Amino acid sequence: MSKSINTEQEEPQMFGHPKGLFYLFFAELWERFSFYGMRALLTLYMVQEIFKALAERDAATAVVYASYGSLVYASTVIGGQISDKILGMRSSIFLGGILMAIGHFVLAIENNMAFFLALAFIVVGNGFFKPNISTFVGALYKEGDVRKDSGFTIFYMGINIGGFIAPLLCGWLAAEFGWHYGFGLAGLGMLTGLIFFWSGIKKSVFGDKGLPPNQNVYEKLVLGIPQKTLIPILAIIAVPLIAYILAQYKSIAGGSSFIGDETLVGLIFKIIGVAVVMYLGSIMIKAKLEERKKLFMAVLITFFMTLFWGFHELSGSVITLFASRNVNLTFINASQTNALNSMFIIILAIPISLLWAYLSKRNLNPRTPYKFGFGLILAGLSFYILALSGGNADENGMVPFAYLFIMYLIISIGELFMSPVGLSKITDLSPKRIVAFMMGIWFLSSAYAFQIVGFISKQLAIESTDVNVGGLQTLSTYTNGFDLIAKYSLGAGLIVLIFSPLMKKLMGNVH
Repeated sequence: MSKSINTEQEEPQMFGHPKGLFYLFFAELWERFSFYGMRALLTLYMVQEIFKALAERDAATAVVYASYGSLVYASTVIGGQISDKILGMRSSIFLGGILMAIGHFVLAIENNMAFFLALAFIVVGNGFFKPNISTFVGALYKEGDVRKDSGFTIFYMGINIGGFIAPLLCGWLAAEFGWHYGFGLAGLGMLTGLIFFWSGIKKSVFGDKGLPPNQNVYEKLVLGIPQKTLIPILAIIAVPLIAYILAQYKSIAGGSSFIGDETLVGLIFKIIGVAVVMYLGSIMIKAKLEERKKLFMAVLITFFMTLFWGFHELSGSVITLFASRNVNLTFINASQTNALNSMFIIILAIPISLLWAYLSKRNLNPRTPYKFGFGLILAGLSFYILALSGGNADENGMVPFAYLFIMYLIISIGELFMSPVGLSKITDLSPKRIVAFMMGIWFLSSAYAFQIVGFISKQLAIESTDVNVGGLQTLSTYTNGFDLIAKYSLGAGLIVLIFSPLMKKLMGNVH
């Protein structure tokens, strides 16, 4: 017992938290800098460069953006499993970071084949990096440590600082000097994050955390190659395969129309979706009544979160194109508008968390279903604001920047109503024997959200080879689409609120 106490006292501390937290904070800040800096440029780069010769360039961009986003999040399920069973968090984070950095630097090469290879490197790298860095934060604290929640709050602030700064800097570089300077800066951001992580290891701030779970498995020979070496080799081999899949942006039937036709990634996710639903059905049939109720609620929460992210992630797709073509931007360009969401999260995260604490003391803190209902309603209102913007357009179809600014404010509040509570509720509602599986489903929900993004973006695609396309015609297409999104989101939010009393009963003692 005394040995445990001495070890805890010897662990390096900073500002009342494990010192390792701050190395992970800066590693994640710079990794998110690279990720969001690249994402801010991606849609505009595809429309204006990669697919500029196509009349259906918006639709092609929509398919590739959605496929990339879906694969980025789906890869975390595989990467997380490999880390848990073989590599450990440290090796996984390093492998993922190096692959992502390569991807960002390859994006700086002016070549269409290099473009798809770059996206594939980022997809594979993110699969190893993203699920492990967050898990690493939790591993720094002992079970029951009251500092853990505030530690995650500090960590997630790093995510949003990176998400705020990156679009501003990468967007400015791309506009002033060329796309590839913006992508190159994103790559430097990823390398900076890896340097912070490496320096933390060299200074032993992580103690014995993040090492391979079983050294024998780590060193085990497969085909004469240690698994610690085989996995990076297989990751590299996977890159051209994923690049090929991403490049299949036309329908797999070979038709010329993108609208309504199935793509390879879309087909893959439909098959996965059917398999997941069938497996969940078999689990529910075998589960006890109380487990079944809570598991049903876990599935519902995941579904509504998927719907919210499907609307929210339009920010990097249709909303960026709308900003470029139909918004009178002040001080910032279209790619830089991607910084607004993170800016509002940074400003509002603490006030809203304090609001929940204040309401909890008075037993007025809304249960999770009510928060989800209000979150979806706020998302609907944000798109309704954009739909109304057409009423104040000038003769060229340009609307005031204030509409976009207010839209991001409202949807960011909706995000804070839903996202922070969703993940914890999945762990609370899922039977212990399938918690890991349900966490995988939660990550997959973000992948399916990008399928929603792709579907909506294709419906709002503009057919033109004019790089300066815009005006009253594009304004009408976008605002009509935003109005429809608003109705779906508001309707979903109202349904959740109406059935919230029933959902509360199904959740039992889970708040």
